[in-house]
Amino acid sequence: MTPVPPLSAAEWIAARLRPGTRRPFVLGIAGAQGSGKSTVAHALAARFGCPVLSLDDLYLDGAARQRLAETVHPLLRTRGVPGTHDVTAGLAAIEALAHGPALLPRFDKARDEPGAPERVPGPADMLILEGWCLGARPQAEAELSVPVNALERDRDPDGRWRRWVNDQLAGPYAALWARIDQLVFLEAPGFEVVADWRIEQERNSGGPMTDNEVRRFVHYYERITRHMLGHASGWADLTLRLDVNRTPIA
Repeated sequence: MTPVPPLSAAEWIAARLRPGTRRPFVLGIAGAQGSGKSTVAHALAARFGCPVLSLDDLYLDGAARQRLAETVHPLLRTRGVPGTHDVTAGLAAIEALAHGPALLPRFDKARDEPGAPERVPGPADMLILEGWCLGARPQAEAELSVPVNALERDRDPDGRWRRWVNDQLAGPYAALWARIDQLVFLEAPGFEVVADWRIEQERNSGGPMTDNEVRRFVHYYERITRHMLGHASGWADLTLRLDVNRTPIA
C-alpha cells in the first residue's frame, strides 16, 4: 500500500472522480464518526466550487423524533441512526439544484433542531453529500438477533429498534443512496478507534459530552459502522483506508 499524506486525501479522491451526465453529479463521502468526512468534503468543495450537504443536516426535528420514540421505540428520540433523517428533503434539495438555486437544509446541533436553510446558487454541476452511513445496505435477519453492545442488550432486548432501523436502509434510504453517482468510503482501521476519534472531535469543538458520554453515544452507531467496515469497500466506488491517526493509505 502507498501512504497518502493527510492533506492529499481530497486530491487523491479528485483524481479518481468519474463524473456522469446527471446534474448535479453527486459525490458521496462515507465514513465512521470522526473519520474526517467533513474536512475532506469541504476541501473538495473548495476545489470544485460546489455545495456540500451533510446527512446530519437532514435530521428530523425534536417533535418528529419524539413521535417516533412514542410510536416505534424510545431509542429513536436520539438522532443519528437511519429513520431519524428527512430523506425526502435531501432528495428534494438535489432535484432543486438540478434546475436552479436551492435551499439546502442545515441542522443546529447545539439546539438539536433544524436551523435556517442555506441558499446556494444553481443549477449546480456537482454536489458533495457526506454522512456516516451513506450507502449502507441492510443486514440479514440472522445478523440482527445478537446484540452488539450493552445499548442493544439492555434497551433493545427484543431487537425491535435495530430491525426498524434496518428496514429504513432497505426502504427510504435506498432511494437517496441511488442518487449518489460516486461513493467514496473512508475506512477506519476498526471500530475500536471510532470512540477515540469522536472524543477528540467533541473536545476540539467544545461540545458538552464527557468522554464516557461519547463512548455510550457511539453505541447507537456501532452496528451499522461495523457492518460497513466489513462490507462497504465492496459497495463503494473508491475506498480510502485510514490508519489510527486518520492518515490515508491508498
